[in-house]
Amino acid sequence: MTIDRIWSYPTDSGHAEGQDLTGYGVVASDGTIGHVEREDGHHGMWHLVVDTGVWLFGRSAVVPVGVVRAVEAESRTVALACTGDEVKQAPRFRTDSETMDPAYLTAVGDHYLRLIRRGSATA
Repeated sequence: MTIDRIWSYPTDSGHAEGQDLTGYGVVASDGTIGHVEREDGHHGMWHLVVDTGVWLFGRSAVVPVGVVRAVEAESRTVALACTGDEVKQAPRFRTDSETMDPAYLTAVGDHYLRLIRRGSATA
């Protein structure tokens, strides 16, 4: 697998190009973790910024779109192919400028690629 796949929606995810996922609930394989705050794609590295609310002590998390297992328009949910703990273990998201920093995004992508290689997530 190339690193580029982690930054692209899986073809069978149900995501439609141009679809706005803002406000969709985000569900990890072990339960709800928050909602989509926004989708960004700086440097071709498409990802979701997920507002985790109190679940992660009021902080947001960055999740590459290659980890999206399914987009359900009817229920307005995005299902991830990883657990909530695996999202927690990703490099911490602190400021919006990080979503434009290729080094930070590469570290995030590397985290999720390790999950895929271990078989925890699929992309």
